[in-house]
Amino acid sequence: CLVVSEMCIRYRLAPSVTHPAASAPSFDGLAAAASGFSAVLSLDGLARLHLGAGVDGRIFGVHAAAVAPVRIAVARARNAVWVCRGGDCRVLLTAVKAWTGHMTARGPLLAALVLLWLAGRIAAVCAPYTVFAVVDMLFLPAVAVVLLRVLFKSGNTRNIPLISLLLLMSVANLCFHLTQLNLVDWDPLRPLYAELGLILMVVSVMTGRVVPMFTRNVTPGLVINTSRSFELGLLAVTGVTLLLWVGAAPAALVATACAITAVLHAIRLYRWSPWVTLKRPILWILHLSYLWMPIGFAMLAGAELGWMRTTFAIHALTVGVIGGLIIGMLTRTARGHTGRPLQASRGETVAYALVLLATVIRAVVPALVPAWYPRAIEISATFWALAFAIYLVIYTPWLLRSRLDGKDG
Repeated sequence: CLVVSEMCIRYRLAPSVTHPAASAPSFDGLAAAASGFSAVLSLDGLARLHLGAGVDGRIFGVHAAAVAPVRIAVARARNAVWVCRGGDCRVLLTAVKAWTGHMTARGPLLAALVLLWLAGRIAAVCAPYTVFAVVDMLFLPAVAVVLLRVLFKSGNTRNIPLISLLLLMSVANLCFHLTQLNLVDWDPLRPLYAELGLILMVVSVMTGRVVPMFTRNVTPGLVINTSRSFELGLLAVTGVTLLLWVGAAPAALVATACAITAVLHAIRLYRWSPWVTLKRPILWILHLSYLWMPIGFAMLAGAELGWMRTTFAIHALTVGVIGGLIIGMLTRTARGHTGRPLQASRGETVAYALVLLATVIRAVVPALVPAWYPRAIEISATFWALAFAIYLVIYTPWLLRSRLDGKDG
């Protein structure tokens, strides 16, 4: 509905905004009138509002027929990975356009991707599990093909390995579905951990590129030295650590690797000078979200040593790192692509704070006071849902209209 209404509203109900190539109501004109980002941005918010409400896997990720044999923990993990995966794809669709100067997906192609994404969620409710699994497995390869086509066309081979991670996520997704179809006797959490690890690798690469750049651009005289050798070393260590964790290597080895990774990410964040962003919410949300990366790996080390539950570390990485970065990038890119200033309003700042508070309540509070665990889940989910509800209220009207400056979105 959002895709169709966006196209209709932007093309038919905003005649004051025209583009040279869109003077006649042709199919190409309709595609040119529709922003290449609006539909996915709005659907992102709907997804997160659902996840915060705590529906245990019956919709949007785990097939209804699979809930009985699958532990609730697996259902929730599946939901979390699905949300993070969607956020990654949205960011990559935006980033590849910026890297290459070529459009990634818009008009009919964008609509097809969104409808494919939506079809997987609908199939989770009303289709046989095999059908759901097939539909669900199509989305990531489809996005990867779209992005790789643009990269090859532009000659931008540097970023092909990054996009190839989407294909590895597809393999992990396939493995998960095989466990649910009882075709393999694997722990269903391991494929989900693998997909989460791949998402964290994408996040590690993307944040290293954009966060210091955004910070430098608005801070005159600020020098941020990003050593290529340090960055490559950090990514290598992070990848090996996640591989050891997913592969259930000896606990002492995984804990040591996680501790080293946490220190490296803390050093990286320090080099970005996060203290200069205190008066810019649209920037400090990115730095504070990334702060959960070293915290999350440190908590994962503690979990491997038996000091806390693994779920606390996972939520630090998913709700804190990925959730915080997603709402930060959602608001930033939506403002940019609707022609608005890159300054967060009071409502957006409240949404940022709610996501960060949700992380503390979900990942830290129950680790310190286990008796508060059930109530912590409820409060955290409420804060999370409220944060993305604020995003929906503020941004959906913007995303269903033409840009303020009349340019293409």
